[in-house]
Amino acid sequence: MAFRCFSSLGAGKNTLVFRQLFDCVSSTYTYLLGDATTKKCILIDPVLELARRDFQLIKELNLKLIYAVNTHMHADHITGSGHLKRLSGCKSIISKHSGAEADILVTEGDYIDFGNHKLRVLNTPGHTNGCCTFCFEEHGMAFTGDALLIRGCGRTDFQEGDAATLYNSVHQKIFALPDQTLLYPAHDYNGLTVTTVDEEKRLNPRLTKSLHDFVHIMDNLKLGYPKQIDKALPANKVCGLYNLPEELKDGLS
Repeated sequence: MAFRCFSSLGAGKNTLVFRQLFDCVSSTYTYLLGDATTKKCILIDPVLELARRDFQLIKELNLKLIYAVNTHMHADHITGSGHLKRLSGCKSIISKHSGAEADILVTEGDYIDFGNHKLRVLNTPGHTNGCCTFCFEEHGMAFTGDALLIRGCGRTDFQEGDAATLYNSVHQKIFALPDQTLLYPAHDYNGLTVTTVDEEKRLNPRLTKSLHDFVHIMDNLKLGYPKQIDKALPANKVCGLYNLPEELKDGLS
Protein backbone atom coordinates (compact mmCIF):
# COMPACT_ATOMS: atom_id res chain seq x y z
CA MET A 1 0.00 0.00 0.00
CA ALA A 2 1.51 3.29 -1.09
CA PHE A 3 0.27 6.46 0.46
CA ARG A 4 1.18 10.08 0.86
CA CYS A 5 0.34 11.80 4.14
CA PHE A 6 -0.75 15.35 4.81
CA SER A 7 -2.03 17.08 7.93
CA SER A 8 -2.65 20.80 8.18
CA LEU A 9 -0.98 22.77 10.92
CA GLY A 10 -4.23 24.13 12.27
CA ALA A 11 -6.50 22.55 14.84
CA GLY A 12 -10.19 21.73 14.97
CA LYS A 13 -11.98 22.37 11.71
CA ASN A 14 -8.70 23.09 9.89
CA THR A 15 -7.27 19.61 10.45
CA LEU A 16 -7.25 17.37 7.40
CA VAL A 17 -6.52 13.67 7.09
CA PHE A 18 -5.17 12.85 3.63
CA ARG A 19 -3.91 9.60 2.12
CA GLN A 20 -2.97 8.81 -1.47
CA LEU A 21 -3.47 5.08 -2.13
CA PHE A 22 -2.34 3.11 -5.17
CA ASP A 23 -3.53 0.13 -7.20
CA CYS A 24 -0.55 -1.41 -9.00
CA VAL A 25 -2.75 -3.32 -11.47
CA SER A 26 -4.57 -0.35 -13.02
CA SER A 27 -2.12 2.33 -11.79
CA THR A 28 -5.07 4.05 -10.17
CA TYR A 29 -4.80 6.51 -7.30
CA THR A 30 -7.52 6.46 -4.67
CA TYR A 31 -7.68 9.45 -2.33
CA LEU A 32 -8.87 9.39 1.26
CA LEU A 33 -9.88 12.79 2.62
CA GLY A 34 -11.10 13.10 6.18
CA ASP A 35 -12.00 15.64 8.83
CA ALA A 36 -10.07 14.80 12.00
CA THR A 37 -12.61 16.69 14.12
CA THR A 38 -15.91 15.21 12.93
CA LYS A 39 -14.30 11.95 11.70
CA LYS A 40 -16.25 12.11 8.44
CA CYS A 41 -14.33 11.09 5.32
CA ILE A 42 -14.66 10.41 1.61
CA LEU A 43 -12.84 8.23 -0.91
CA ILE A 44 -12.19 9.45 -4.45
CA ASP A 45 -11.91 6.80 -7.20
CA PRO A 46 -11.88 3.60 -5.12
CA VAL A 47 -10.98 0.32 -6.86
CA LEU A 48 -13.16 -2.76 -6.33
CA GLU A 49 -10.39 -5.23 -5.49
CA LEU A 50 -8.92 -2.82 -2.90
CA ALA A 51 -12.15 -1.69 -1.27
CA ARG A 52 -11.48 -3.81 1.82
CA ARG A 53 -7.96 -2.37 2.11
CA ASP A 54 -9.34 1.15 1.99
CA PHE A 55 -12.15 0.40 4.44
CA GLN A 56 -9.70 -1.18 6.87
CA LEU A 57 -7.53 1.94 6.77
CA ILE A 58 -10.58 4.11 7.43
CA LYS A 59 -11.41 2.04 10.50
CA GLU A 60 -7.80 2.18 11.73
CA LEU A 61 -7.87 5.97 11.47
CA ASN A 62 -11.15 6.05 13.42
CA LEU A 63 -12.98 7.71 10.53
CA LYS A 64 -16.47 7.20 9.11
CA LEU A 65 -16.88 6.91 5.35
CA ILE A 66 -19.81 8.99 4.13
CA TYR A 67 -19.18 9.17 0.36
CA ALA A 68 -17.46 7.03 -2.28
CA VAL A 69 -16.83 9.47 -5.13
CA ASN A 70 -15.82 8.87 -8.74
CA THR A 71 -14.25 11.47 -11.02
CA HIS A 72 -15.85 9.72 -14.00
CA MET A 73 -17.16 6.37 -15.20
CA HIS A 74 -13.95 4.39 -15.44
CA ALA A 75 -13.09 2.01 -18.25
CA ASP A 76 -9.89 0.48 -16.87
CA HIS A 77 -11.13 -0.81 -13.52
CA ILE A 78 -14.35 -1.45 -11.66
CA THR A 79 -15.13 1.15 -9.02
CA GLY A 80 -15.17 0.08 -5.38
CA SER A 81 -18.15 2.35 -4.66
CA GLY A 82 -20.77 -0.39 -4.63
CA HIS A 83 -18.79 -2.69 -2.38
CA LEU A 84 -17.96 0.17 -0.01
CA LYS A 85 -21.67 0.93 0.22
CA ARG A 86 -22.22 -2.60 1.51
CA LEU A 87 -19.27 -2.44 3.89
CA SER A 88 -19.91 0.99 5.35
CA GLY A 89 -23.36 2.26 4.43
CA CYS A 90 -21.82 5.22 2.59
CA LYS A 91 -23.41 6.89 -0.42
CA SER A 92 -21.98 6.94 -3.94
CA ILE A 93 -21.37 10.11 -5.98
CA ILE A 94 -20.69 10.65 -9.69
CA SER A 95 -21.43 13.31 -12.32
CA LYS A 96 -24.98 13.46 -13.59
CA HIS A 97 -23.47 13.68 -17.10
CA SER A 98 -21.72 10.31 -16.74
CA GLY A 99 -24.69 8.11 -17.59
CA ALA A 100 -24.00 6.07 -14.45
CA GLU A 101 -26.21 5.41 -11.45
CA ALA A 102 -25.29 6.73 -8.00
CA ASP A 103 -26.98 7.90 -4.83
CA ILE A 104 -25.96 11.50 -5.56
CA LEU A 105 -25.41 13.02 -9.00
CA VAL A 106 -23.34 16.21 -9.13
CA THR A 107 -22.49 18.90 -11.65
CA GLU A 108 -20.62 22.20 -11.99
CA GLY A 109 -20.80 24.35 -8.87
CA ASP A 110 -22.02 21.63 -6.51
CA TYR A 111 -20.11 20.92 -3.30
CA ILE A 112 -19.22 17.63 -1.66
CA ASP A 113 -19.10 18.21 2.11
CA PHE A 114 -17.30 16.03 4.66
CA GLY A 115 -17.35 17.47 8.14
CA ASN A 116 -15.88 20.97 8.06
CA HIS A 117 -14.37 20.52 4.61
CA LYS A 118 -15.83 20.66 1.12
CA LEU A 119 -14.85 20.01 -2.50
CA ARG A 120 -16.17 22.16 -5.36
CA VAL A 121 -17.22 20.30 -8.50
CA LEU A 122 -15.95 21.41 -11.90
CA ASN A 123 -17.21 19.75 -15.09
CA THR A 124 -14.13 18.84 -17.14
CA PRO A 125 -15.41 16.63 -20.01
CA GLY A 126 -13.40 15.40 -22.96
CA HIS A 127 -12.04 12.07 -21.76
CA THR A 128 -15.68 11.18 -21.02
CA ASN A 129 -18.81 13.33 -20.87
CA GLY A 130 -19.00 12.93 -17.11
CA CYS A 131 -15.45 13.81 -16.08
CA CYS A 132 -15.21 16.05 -13.03
CA THR A 133 -12.39 17.81 -11.24
CA PHE A 134 -12.86 18.24 -7.50
CA CYS A 135 -11.32 21.45 -6.13
CA PHE A 136 -10.27 21.58 -2.49
CA GLU A 137 -9.71 25.30 -2.36
CA GLU A 138 -8.94 25.70 1.34
CA HIS A 139 -5.90 23.44 0.94
CA GLY A 140 -4.87 24.44 -2.59
CA MET A 141 -5.53 21.01 -4.07
CA ALA A 142 -7.55 19.59 -6.96
CA PHE A 143 -8.33 16.02 -8.01
CA THR A 144 -8.37 15.90 -11.79
CA GLY A 145 -9.36 12.33 -12.59
CA ASP A 146 -8.28 11.43 -16.12
CA ALA A 147 -8.79 14.91 -17.55
CA LEU A 148 -5.26 15.95 -16.63
CA LEU A 149 -2.50 13.52 -15.74
CA ILE A 150 1.08 14.34 -14.75
CA ARG A 151 2.64 15.41 -18.07
CA GLY A 152 -0.26 13.84 -19.90
CA CYS A 153 -4.03 13.49 -20.14
CA GLY A 154 -6.71 10.87 -20.59
CA ARG A 155 -7.24 9.37 -24.03
CA THR A 156 -10.10 10.62 -26.19
CA ASP A 157 -10.62 7.81 -28.69
CA PHE A 158 -13.48 5.95 -26.97
CA GLN A 159 -16.36 6.37 -24.49
CA GLU A 160 -17.56 9.81 -25.66
CA GLY A 161 -14.03 11.15 -25.88
CA ASP A 162 -13.41 14.40 -27.75
CA ALA A 163 -9.96 15.97 -27.95
CA ALA A 164 -11.09 19.57 -28.48
CA THR A 165 -13.50 19.34 -25.56
CA LEU A 166 -10.76 17.98 -23.30
CA TYR A 167 -8.32 20.71 -24.34
CA ASN A 168 -10.87 23.42 -23.53
CA SER A 169 -11.78 21.78 -20.22
CA VAL A 170 -8.17 21.75 -19.06
CA HIS A 171 -7.33 25.26 -20.27
CA GLN A 172 -10.55 26.93 -19.15
CA LYS A 173 -11.11 25.11 -15.86
CA ILE A 174 -7.99 23.44 -14.46
CA PHE A 175 -5.40 25.89 -15.79
CA ALA A 176 -7.59 28.71 -14.45
CA LEU A 177 -6.84 27.56 -10.89
CA PRO A 178 -3.98 29.28 -9.00
CA ASP A 179 -0.58 28.24 -10.34
CA GLN A 180 0.50 26.74 -7.00
CA THR A 181 -2.53 24.43 -6.83
CA LEU A 182 -1.48 20.82 -6.23
CA LEU A 183 -3.02 18.50 -8.82
CA TYR A 184 -3.69 14.86 -8.01
CA PRO A 185 -4.58 12.64 -11.00
CA ALA A 186 -6.55 9.41 -11.13
CA HIS A 187 -3.57 7.54 -12.60
CA ASP A 188 0.17 7.66 -13.05
CA TYR A 189 2.26 5.12 -14.92
CA ASN A 190 5.71 6.47 -14.04
CA GLY A 191 5.70 6.55 -10.24
CA LEU A 192 4.88 10.26 -9.92
CA THR A 193 2.33 11.32 -7.33
CA VAL A 194 1.47 15.01 -7.71
CA THR A 195 2.00 18.01 -9.96
CA THR A 196 0.94 21.67 -10.01
CA VAL A 197 -1.00 23.92 -12.35
CA ASP A 198 2.20 25.85 -13.09
CA GLU A 199 4.16 22.70 -13.95
CA GLU A 200 1.53 21.43 -16.36
CA LYS A 201 1.13 24.82 -18.03
CA ARG A 202 4.87 24.82 -18.74
CA LEU A 203 5.79 21.17 -19.11
CA ASN A 204 2.83 19.09 -20.29
CA PRO A 205 3.97 17.83 -23.72
CA ARG A 206 0.43 17.70 -25.09
CA LEU A 207 -1.45 20.55 -23.46
CA THR A 208 1.23 23.17 -24.06
CA LYS A 209 0.48 22.80 -27.77
CA SER A 210 -2.14 24.70 -29.75
CA LEU A 211 -5.64 23.27 -29.93
CA HIS A 212 -5.02 22.15 -33.51
CA ASP A 213 -1.79 20.37 -32.63
CA PHE A 214 -3.32 18.80 -29.54
CA VAL A 215 -6.21 17.34 -31.53
CA HIS A 216 -3.73 15.97 -34.08
CA ILE A 217 -1.68 14.32 -31.31
CA MET A 218 -4.72 12.76 -29.65
CA ASP A 219 -6.13 11.52 -32.97
CA ASN A 220 -2.90 9.69 -33.75
CA LEU A 221 -1.94 7.95 -30.51
CA LYS A 222 -2.84 4.52 -31.93
CA LEU A 223 -3.50 3.07 -28.48
CA GLY A 224 -4.79 -0.46 -27.95
CA TYR A 225 -8.33 -1.35 -26.95
CA PRO A 226 -8.73 -0.90 -23.15
CA LYS A 227 -8.27 -4.33 -21.59
CA GLN A 228 -10.91 -4.01 -18.86
CA ILE A 229 -13.51 -1.88 -20.64
CA ASP A 230 -15.95 -4.68 -21.46
CA LYS A 231 -16.12 -5.66 -17.78
CA ALA A 232 -15.67 -2.23 -16.24
CA LEU A 233 -18.25 -0.13 -18.06
CA PRO A 234 -21.30 -2.36 -17.44
CA ALA A 235 -20.38 -2.66 -13.76
CA ASN A 236 -19.58 1.02 -13.34
CA LYS A 237 -22.90 2.07 -14.86
CA VAL A 238 -24.58 0.50 -11.83
CA CYS A 239 -22.20 1.66 -9.08
CA GLY A 240 -19.60 -1.06 -9.50
CA LEU A 241 -21.00 -4.02 -7.61
CA TYR A 242 -24.10 -5.44 -9.24
CA ASN A 243 -23.89 -7.56 -12.41
CA LEU A 244 -20.21 -8.25 -11.80
CA PRO A 245 -18.51 -11.06 -13.70
CA GLU A 246 -18.52 -14.13 -11.46
CA GLU A 247 -14.73 -14.29 -11.22
CA LEU A 248 -14.68 -10.81 -9.64
CA LYS A 249 -17.17 -11.67 -6.94
CA ASP A 250 -14.82 -14.11 -5.22
CA GLY A 251 -13.64 -12.80 -1.88
CA LEU A 252 -15.99 -9.81 -1.82
CA SER A 253 -18.74 -11.25 0.36
